[in-house]
Amino acid sequence: MGSTFGHLFRVTTFGESHGGAVGVVVDGCPPRLPLSEADIQPDLDRRRPGQSRIVTQRQEKDRVQILSGVFEGRTLGTPIALVVFNKDARPEDYKPFADRFRPSHADYTYEAKYGIRNWQGGGRASARETIGRVAAGAVARKLLRIGHKTEVVAYVKQIHRIVADVDPSKVRPRDVEANIVRCPDARSAERMLRLIERVRRQGDSVGGVVEAVARRVPVGLGDPVFDKLEADLAKAMLSLPATKGFEIGSGFGCVGMTGSEHNDPFTVRGGRVRTLTNRSGGVQGGISNGEDVVIRVAFKPPATIMLEQDTVDRTPRKTKVTGRGRHDPCVLPRAVPMVEAMMALVLADHSLRHRGQCGG
Repeated sequence: MGSTFGHLFRVTTFGESHGGAVGVVVDGCPPRLPLSEADIQPDLDRRRPGQSRIVTQRQEKDRVQILSGVFEGRTLGTPIALVVFNKDARPEDYKPFADRFRPSHADYTYEAKYGIRNWQGGGRASARETIGRVAAGAVARKLLRIGHKTEVVAYVKQIHRIVADVDPSKVRPRDVEANIVRCPDARSAERMLRLIERVRRQGDSVGGVVEAVARRVPVGLGDPVFDKLEADLAKAMLSLPATKGFEIGSGFGCVGMTGSEHNDPFTVRGGRVRTLTNRSGGVQGGISNGEDVVIRVAFKPPATIMLEQDTVDRTPRKTKVTGRGRHDPCVLPRAVPMVEAMMALVLADHSLRHRGQCGG
C-alpha cells in the first residue's frame, strides 16, 4: 500500500529505524543494465548518519547488499532486492516515549490509526526508511544516465533565513560536496554551518530548502491529467520525512508576476525548440519540454529537540517531554541525496512509461 511508489519502475521500501534491517525491492528495472553495489554505495554514504559534526552521530556504515535481480554484473529484469543491516540501534534511548507523544512527530497519529506503534526511533516514520529510497534512486539514476545522459543534482538552497546564491543551470556535484552543509555557495555555507552549530548547542533545530535540477531530461515525460510530471514530483518530494512544501520553476513567486512577465518565449537553437527563459521549470502542461527541470522542497525543523515541551500521554493526560537520543539539528545536508533519489525515481518511471506508450 503506502510503502510502494511508481508505476512501471516500482519501489517498495521496508524496515524500521531500530529493527534488524532496512531496504527496498525495485521491480520493473529493464534487463541488462550494468549494476553493482559500487553504483549504489556512494549515494548511501552521502545519506548516512555520523558523516559530519552537524548531523546525528548514530554510527552506521550503511553498507548495501544486492540480494537478487543482478547476475554477472547486470540486471535480470526481475525484482532487485537491496538491504542494509542496522548496526548501531539504541532502542533504550526511546523508552521515555513509549507512553508519551513527541510534539510534531508521528507518534500520536500512528497510534490513533493503527492502535499500535513502534516507539523505538519512530519505526517507519523515521528518516532511516529513506535508505531504501536512496538505494533505489541510485539504480534509477544509472538507468537515466545510460538511457538519456540525464543528470540530477540537488543542493542546500536555504537554511532558516540564510539563502544561497546558486545558478541551477551551472551547479556541479563537486560544488555541492565541497562542504559538509552541501551548499555550493561557499559564503552562505559558512554562515549556515555556524547557525546549525549554534542551534545544536541550544538544543533546538532549524529547517530550510533543498533545490534540485535535472538536466538533459527528454521532451515528453509526463501524462495528463492526473499524472502530470510535476504532480508526481510533488508527491515524491512530499512523501519524504519532514517536508512541508514543494515548488517547481517560479513556484509561489509566480503570483507576483503578470502573464507577459512569466511566459517562457519559444525560440530555435541547434535545430531544436527551446525557451528563452525557464520559469516553467522544464514542465508545461504536465509534460517535460526539454529544459532543465528545477524544483525546490521545504523541510521543517526536526521535531526532536532537547528542550522541554508540553505533550500528553496515552491516558491521555497532560505531561512534559524532552528529546533524547541522536538526532539531526538540521536535516538539510542529509536530505540532498534523498531529494535526488526521489527525482530520479520519478523521471525513470516516466521514461519507461513514455517509451511504452510512444516508443520514445
